[in-house]
Amino acid sequence: MQPLSSPSEVPPAAKWLGAFGVIPFVFLALASSFLEAARQEPAQLALAAYGAVIVSFLGGIHWGLAMAGVGSGQNSGATFARLGASVIPSLVGWGALLASGSLGLLILAAAFFAMLLFDWHASRIAQVPDWYLRLRWPLTAVVVASLTLAALA
Repeated sequence: MQPLSSPSEVPPAAKWLGAFGVIPFVFLALASSFLEAARQEPAQLALAAYGAVIVSFLGGIHWGLAMAGVGSGQNSGATFARLGASVIPSLVGWGALLASGSLGLLILAAAFFAMLLFDWHASRIAQVPDWYLRLRWPLTAVVVASLTLAALA
């Protein structure tokens, strides 16, 4: 494996997998917006389900980093808070699925934006790799735009 040229460079695998990960968001948002009415609802449900899974994944990243000791100069109370915060995206994603329709999609869009803010904070206190925000910003922009487009369809 070739080393990164700098600690802030996004690993190629993360770039590619992240880019492939936004394809369902874009495809399903377009389907939700441009298919005939009878097919829009199933496309929105598929989009919400995928969004709930991915926002849960983002929370799981923080759980994993906390377990691995990344940013481990914390006391046990801070670790508990970080682990607790990492499960919130799963609960919000589940709630968004229960809300369904446009409301569920907007809840997910807000959750992705909130996770980006959480990641920004984690970056400022060295709890994520240096490159993590460089990956998250553009992906989150596409995801939030896709969810919002579908919600407004």
